[in-house]
Amino acid sequence: MLPTENRLRRREDFATAVRRGRRAGRPLLVVHLRSGATDPHAPGESAPPTRAGFVVSKAVGGAVVRTKVKRRLRHLIRDRLAGLPPGSLGVVRALPGAGDAEYEQLARDLDAALQRLLGGGAR
Repeated sequence: MLPTENRLRRREDFATAVRRGRRAGRPLLVVHLRSGATDPHAPGESAPPTRAGFVVSKAVGGAVVRTKVKRRLRHLIRDRLAGLPPGSLGVVRALPGAGDAEYEQLARDLDAALQRLLGGGAR
């Protein structure tokens, strides 16, 4: 489970990550990342936590399949939050093939997309 402070919940936060962030696409998913975005809703002077949200449309599959994909993506991103810049906003959008994909395939695509966004991969 993804901790509450690391979840994107507001529509504005999703829009900010998608519209103003960088994007990396893979066959099973697209990752949008806005690095170091400040959270106007966070109190105090501490660095805001890195937050992630997920978009899994009906094109991926039925309700059971969509829920399975969301759970897998939440688990994968939880292990990778520490490697993202503090205050980042990330949105992982599953593409139609994600419903039939194995866990390892999702992990490879997520890692490749994050590596590209963080400057470690070539176009």
